[in-house]
Amino acid sequence: MAIESSCDDTSAAVLKNDVLLSNVTASQAVHEAYGGVVPELASRAHQQNIVPVVDQALKRAGIEKEQLSAVAFTRGPGLLGSLLVGVSFAKGFARSLGIPLIDVNHLQGHVLAHFIKENEEDDHQPQFPYLCLLVSGGNSQIVKVNAYNDMEILGQTIDDAAGEAIDKCSKVMGLGYPGGPIIDKLARQGNPDAYAFAKPHIPGYDYSFSGLKTSFLYSLRDWLKDDPDFIEHHKEDLAASLEKTIVDILMDKLKKAVKDTGIQQVAVAGGVSANTGLRNAYQDYARRYKWKIFIPKFSYTTDNAAMIGITGYFKYQDKDFCPIEAPAFARL
Repeated sequence: MAIESSCDDTSAAVLKNDVLLSNVTASQAVHEAYGGVVPELASRAHQQNIVPVVDQALKRAGIEKEQLSAVAFTRGPGLLGSLLVGVSFAKGFARSLGIPLIDVNHLQGHVLAHFIKENEEDDHQPQFPYLCLLVSGGNSQIVKVNAYNDMEILGQTIDDAAGEAIDKCSKVMGLGYPGGPIIDKLARQGNPDAYAFAKPHIPGYDYSFSGLKTSFLYSLRDWLKDDPDFIEHHKEDLAASLEKTIVDILMDKLKKAVKDTGIQQVAVAGGVSANTGLRNAYQDYARRYKWKIFIPKFSYTTDNAAMIGITGYFKYQDKDFCPIEAPAFARL
């Protein structure tokens, strides 16, 4: 059994070895009115959702709780109040069944989501070592994955993450929250070359998106002076140009990492990996540079317990268990 509660999704999954039997997630619509996740509301919703979600995961897997051999849970990073709900439940659940606990790093879960199997014949998994672009609302990293428990961060954002930039630009345009799906949908109808926004010049493999946000904000301010309805008239082109800029920034650094390391197996993970523009860029680079790419199913891009479960499976094989007193952690 795996439990994920790091932010605003309550999720539980059941795996038999590395094969997924069920993956149930309850999302929280309450945050839409506030333009972002409200931590106190998130933790309260987790308390309401955790028992029904676990119950459904067991029923859909077709097993009884007594058949479980371990409980994996997200220990961090994330919102502390949200994490505490999942951590506390996992500890009580494991102790009541007399089975071991396995703590999982949320980010490692995203990176290892590519190893989830939906049946025994599923063999489309990367070989170690591989590179993974981890992109979400809180993280933008290029990770060299040498083994399930040996990961090296080659580069990461020095300020805002890619997903955060998308959400904030969407909010500036008055499009709503979460911004990712909204920008993605509008971008499919727009011209990606309509507008140019600032791209940072950061050495190495690190990212920066704060300058892009500033460029976007100042450009909008100037255009709105001449046309108060500019956003409404051009929102598709704005979304497409913003998406293209972010994807170009992400892929330029990743291309450099692939060239320098010589590793041609390249994965993507995290919430932003659901973005159509980024997925198309991966396909394009695979054709142009002979990369072997790994793109997760949409259900494994956002926070989910299946990725926690597969990470727990690897740790279970090594008997890498967690003491009952281990606390949740908000940051690394």
